[in-house]
Amino acid sequence: MDETGLGAVDAVQDTGAPSSLWSEAWHKLRRRPLFWVSTLIITAVMVLALFPSWFTSVDPRFCELSNSLGERAPGHPFGFDRQGCDIFSRTMYGARASVLVGVLTTVAVVVIGVTVGAIAGFVGGWADTLLSRVTDIFFAIPLVLAAIVVMQVFSDSRSMWTVIAVLGVFGWPPIARITRGTVMSIKNNDYITAATALGVSRFSTLMRHILPNAAAPIIVYATVALGTFIVAEATLSFLGIGLPPSVTSWGGDISKAQASLRSNATVLFYPAGALATTVLGFIMLGDVVRDALDPKVRNR
Repeated sequence: MDETGLGAVDAVQDTGAPSSLWSEAWHKLRRRPLFWVSTLIITAVMVLALFPSWFTSVDPRFCELSNSLGERAPGHPFGFDRQGCDIFSRTMYGARASVLVGVLTTVAVVVIGVTVGAIAGFVGGWADTLLSRVTDIFFAIPLVLAAIVVMQVFSDSRSMWTVIAVLGVFGWPPIARITRGTVMSIKNNDYITAATALGVSRFSTLMRHILPNAAAPIIVYATVALGTFIVAEATLSFLGIGLPPSVTSWGGDISKAQASLRSNATVLFYPAGALATTVLGFIMLGDVVRDALDPKVRNR
């Protein structure tokens, strides 16, 4: 008994408030250099998307054929593309469309997927069977392939909102599955049973007790999926069926740079580099957030 150090055990302060999942996650996140690197990248991209005029005063739609494939010049650090447009300006303004499509698509996917998954996992029975089969049908349809087919229908009237709607309609099944599984594992816990015994309604139980505790995997997936949707928009624009030519986007500039790839590869490098850096930032953030919120990883 003397070797167990009972005096040291008794000296432990246990009067403080217990740490929550989120406080433990933040404590671990702020000690990870990868978290700060990804946060710095995402913050820079968000500022660039919101205020591109802070970084350049050149209109991205202003082009002069006399500057076609021109070299760097004062006020034009990236040079000019084949149409004589300023590459630096188009790269700065291209962040707005790409990031906006990624963020709004992620919001739409989270709303649809969480709603379907929460109802299926919490209600169960025939509702779970029906919603699960609908989810399986949409899950079997490849996202990019479905978007290509549907966008062909709206080829004459496509816009940013069309791209967001199409990606949102076909992108929600994974998060619905994640939400359903998490809700099913939480709804049988003791504190849910206690809330039901105290007379809390089913809707209040779902919204106040189950969904907040199921938020961790949803946030992790949404962070990674945002980068995926940015790539999907760039893919559609690269194929010429995404955003209209009047909207400056990285995917559209990458598509236009194909003709100059052999003669001047830097025309492709800048929009492609901006796209890759942005997606990498969101993927790295998703990885560190997953490590911080996953109990199995935290206990290693």
